[in-house]
Amino acid sequence: MQPITIDLNCDLGESFGAYRMGDDAGVLPYVSSANVACGAHAGDPSVMRRTVAAALEHGVAIGAHPGLPDLAGFGRRDIRISPQEAYDLVIYQVGALAAFATAAGTALNHVKPHGALYNMACADPALAEPIARAVRDVDARLILFGLPGSELQRAAEGAGLRFAREAFADRAYTSHGSLVPRGTPGAVVEDPDEAVRRALLIATERRVGTAHGGELRLEADTVCVHGDRADAASFARALREGLERGGVTVAAPNRGR
Repeated sequence: MQPITIDLNCDLGESFGAYRMGDDAGVLPYVSSANVACGAHAGDPSVMRRTVAAALEHGVAIGAHPGLPDLAGFGRRDIRISPQEAYDLVIYQVGALAAFATAAGTALNHVKPHGALYNMACADPALAEPIARAVRDVDARLILFGLPGSELQRAAEGAGLRFAREAFADRAYTSHGSLVPRGTPGAVVEDPDEAVRRALLIATERRVGTAHGGELRLEADTVCVHGDRADAASFARALREGLERGGVTVAAPNRGR
């Protein structure tokens, strides 16, 4: 039987100035990839530097997490932007985090758009294409994260980028493979045991239950843990230990070809 490996990624570095968000120190020992906020939806230069250093200390792959310039809405509100603005936003944010990585003696491994930017790009080729092109123009060896079968995957492949298909153990799916919108009852899976069960199904059987009681075929290379959960550290630990008990190796996707 071929060994099963999957990445466990988490959005981190989302504090800003005097405001604290998440439990980065508690989460980092259990994940294999860190998506670091780049100052638009969350984060600031000092938080970016400290998060890169902490991820490096734990041997966690570092990725940029660019979002819409919307601190008040945490990047989760749909804001209409042009393709050129999408390109510029991604270049600006990925480039900034790449500089912190270089200063720390390391390099970025991947890019995962945040929140509304992620959701819009997965559905809209007019945004997906400039985002993929921006990632390629910064560093063609970077891996782009996104929903499997999405416009973002098609854009990444068109730009010659590696693409990591992302799944969510703590979010409900529709029968079409999209995420149930936040705010809808049952959209977020709160029970760690249920999340572990879902993560194991995704990793070992490539399937997941939907919000309406059916099942969905789901090919995934990486599973997300949301770092802004109140129980993020214990949730990440439960997922890591549950996957490893199930015979799944947790490791980041390799950068480059």
